[in-house]
Amino acid sequence: MTTFDSIEERFRLSQHDFNQFADLSGDHNPIHVDPDYSASTRFGATVSHGMLLFTVLRGSLQRRCPDYQLAEQRLMFPSPAYAGEPLTLHLERNGDDSDMVFSARIVKDDGDVCLEGQCTLEPSTGNAR
Repeated sequence: MTTFDSIEERFRLSQHDFNQFADLSGDHNPIHVDPDYSASTRFGATVSHGMLLFTVLRGSLQRRCPDYQLAEQRLMFPSPAYAGEPLTLHLERNGDDSDMVFSARIVKDDGDVCLEGQCTLEPSTGNAR
């Protein structure tokens, strides 16, 4: 059973993190890995892969709820997250004690939301999804 109803977790992703995630995922889109190219785009700098942000969220849930596995996630990525930018992960448990549904947000210091959605956990069967 989880031991939290809500948490906040501060973190930063570096350009090195973006590059490593690109190598792992195979997504080498220059908007993520090429600062010179990205400087000429509407973003003005490299931006995180959305799934890298999700990986931070999933890792936090796994550390806090090791007897559960992710059953479903519904996510949106309304604003870009830049290398070196301070971010805060907010997780809030929804429903009663039997529910393992969490509202999730990753927010910049200026209040812009980089990731927003909901994750549902189920008891782990020992088989990764």
